[in-house]
Amino acid sequence: MKTVTFDQLNETLYHEKLPNGLSVYLLPKEGFSKTYAVFTTRYGSNDSHFRLNNQETINVPDGIAHFLEHKLFEKEDRDVFQDFSRNGASYNAFTSFNRTAYLFSSTDKVEENLKILLDFVQEPYFSEASVEKEKGIIGQEIQMYDDNPDWKVYVNLLKAMYQKYPVRIEIAGTIETITPITKDMLYQCYETFYHPSNMVLFVVGGFDKDQIGELIRSNQQAKSFPPAPIIERFFPDEPTEVGEKLVEAHLSVAIPKIYIGFKEVKNQLFGEELLKRELTTKLMLELLFGNSSSFYQRYYDEGLLTESFDFDYSNETDYGYTILGGDTPDPEKLVSVITQEIKEAKARGIDEESFQRQKRRRIGLFLRSLNSLEFIANQFTSYKFNGIDLFEIVPTLEKITLEDVQKRMHDHLQESQMAVSIVRSQA
Repeated sequence: MKTVTFDQLNETLYHEKLPNGLSVYLLPKEGFSKTYAVFTTRYGSNDSHFRLNNQETINVPDGIAHFLEHKLFEKEDRDVFQDFSRNGASYNAFTSFNRTAYLFSSTDKVEENLKILLDFVQEPYFSEASVEKEKGIIGQEIQMYDDNPDWKVYVNLLKAMYQKYPVRIEIAGTIETITPITKDMLYQCYETFYHPSNMVLFVVGGFDKDQIGELIRSNQQAKSFPPAPIIERFFPDEPTEVGEKLVEAHLSVAIPKIYIGFKEVKNQLFGEELLKRELTTKLMLELLFGNSSSFYQRYYDEGLLTESFDFDYSNETDYGYTILGGDTPDPEKLVSVITQEIKEAKARGIDEESFQRQKRRRIGLFLRSLNSLEFIANQFTSYKFNGIDLFEIVPTLEKITLEDVQKRMHDHLQESQMAVSIVRSQA
């Protein structure tokens, strides 16, 4: 295994690419009794139009990646949940726009649980009867999310910002889109995107790296895989401008919910450039709207902001966006004061002392987050598919200047790239 030591963080990462193409990363941590493992494929809800091995192009129904995630847990004779439960492990899985991840954490029987994880993901079993049954289960999940105000305000904002790009489509699809899914479609997507060469296995926590490394090698050597497929993914050209400036919905809420979004203009960044953009944007947002900002303190005291007010930046190679908002008694006023704050901040600039203080704070928060195995595992694999190394966060933060943040504010927070989503009471 290759060894990479991060002296500044006192971390040592071990990496090996197996003959079948699987990338394995091990991060032993002294003093931890728990181990956390995540097995991730670069396949998400956006990947509905593709070509395999230079053959004909394939279009599959929206929601099929999420459907496949559900079905992998079910085998011919059992549910995999039972296997993990017997070994005292916590387990989960999730599908995002760009990846699907399967994970567990345990303090005991780590090797047995890791073998369960590898085997159930790499041994699919689908039947027409079980697929039909799953449509009802996922259909209920879709309906539940449709009635969830927090989810509705979010997905409506994505649909407002994006006109064509599939990030505007809900990850689980709709009842209509999942209806045509068959077991053959599931096998086709599985064989395309679940080849080891398209996957990453990351294990972090209190384990013996030599024992775990040997277990993984032996497990993979005992299985046969076809040659790595050639995958071409096709995405529509997304216009620069947002699709709609304002989207409203009415659900059962005690107080209106609002999200304000700023759509990314420049895409196709990768690696260090992509990481710098993310960290610069998050620094900027914290300076403008964080809990210690004058903006937050003023409008929280006035009652316009509630404790639900928050912000985030989604940063991918092919799309990106800022979202900020929460519950507010006056959505229109919140839009007005946020846009006014951005204008004034651009005119006055950000002072050096506040910038340096916030940068030190972000470095401190990251260092503390390295005590969370879940954070490390999920963030590491998410970054890896974008050519980013999690352990480069501190060096990259240290290089960011006040000028970088101020330029980012001018470039990204533009009213022409802004959309608003509001969920009001049905009454």
